[in-house]
Amino acid sequence: MEEKDYYRILGVSRNASEEEIKKSYRKIAMQYHPDRNPGNKEAEEKFKIASEAYEVLRDPEKKEIYDRYGIEGLKGTGFTGFRGFEDIFSTFGDIFEDFFGFGTTQRRRTGARPGADLRYDMKISFYEAAFGKETEIEIPKNVLCDHCNGTGAKPGTYPTHCPSCKGTGQVTRSQGFFTISTTCGQCRGEGNIIPNPCKECRGHGKVRKSKKIQIKIPPGVDTGSKLRIRGEGEEGEKGGPPGDLFVFLYVEPHEFFSREGDDIVCQVPISFPQAALGTEMDVPTLNGKKSLTIPKGIESGDILKIKGEGFPKIRGYGRGDQIVQIIVKTPKNLTKKQEELLREFEEIARRKEGGEEGRTDGQSTWRKIFKS
Repeated sequence: MEEKDYYRILGVSRNASEEEIKKSYRKIAMQYHPDRNPGNKEAEEKFKIASEAYEVLRDPEKKEIYDRYGIEGLKGTGFTGFRGFEDIFSTFGDIFEDFFGFGTTQRRRTGARPGADLRYDMKISFYEAAFGKETEIEIPKNVLCDHCNGTGAKPGTYPTHCPSCKGTGQVTRSQGFFTISTTCGQCRGEGNIIPNPCKECRGHGKVRKSKKIQIKIPPGVDTGSKLRIRGEGEEGEKGGPPGDLFVFLYVEPHEFFSREGDDIVCQVPISFPQAALGTEMDVPTLNGKKSLTIPKGIESGDILKIKGEGFPKIRGYGRGDQIVQIIVKTPKNLTKKQEELLREFEEIARRKEGGEEGRTDGQSTWRKIFKS
């Protein structure tokens, strides 16, 4: 299990179903679960690595990225594995109780609670969405107070058991035949009080600070895509794992391109002579200008494609195409010479097609239909 081949770690094939992956993880987790192997460092490490493998292979999006780019590709999603057992239990929720009926005993004993998740909304350009981006963001969040190491007590002092509830967090009162337990009002159910609060955090154990975080945006994202940065949320309570940071992306519109799935769409205007005679022209793409052949007789609204010049397929291989819609521009403010040439063109076309009956401009057709 030393080598990080997630399929090998779980003992499944690359074509394994979701149920097969889950079943295999269940077997390994039962074997190496820390409650069954107290103090066994080797079993703990195998449990952590198997949990990491399961977290990736059970998630279709992470699995596709791993299949394509390996562990390096997962770094762009913010996935860096698990920090400890509490992180694993927090991530999988009740999965261990579903499997074995145990697994969260440590959390129940310590009262540890995971920290809250954070959200960050981020705007990126059309080009950054297409090619990806590494950047740094600054997140304000609550972190453990350095002055008191998160205890909330003045350095040199410590929290003490609440005198009202004797450290239980509950106050019991008898009323006749009934005994009623309520949350202690003095310590608010914590069981401890802080006689000498820390001046920096005022007894809360946490302070508000901004933290700079490096993130990697993979190419091909779209508005609504989100990145999960593990462990960058709020600090946990009583030794619980920190929450995660979710970065929601918004792609700003482009003045020339638009997006349809993995394809890029644009409109290219051409003149009437270019439409009639055909031409070669340079068209802007995300990778610079590309030559495009305009066939003779093309009409306004016709579609041409430039293969492979769209967005990377974030859930597959290859790229989309660039869809070019041709717009034939009708000339305005003609000179006298231009008008004469167009009339001459119309006359020649009429004679060539055999007169009125051979006209191709549609007039002869509707005249036949409405002829009295």
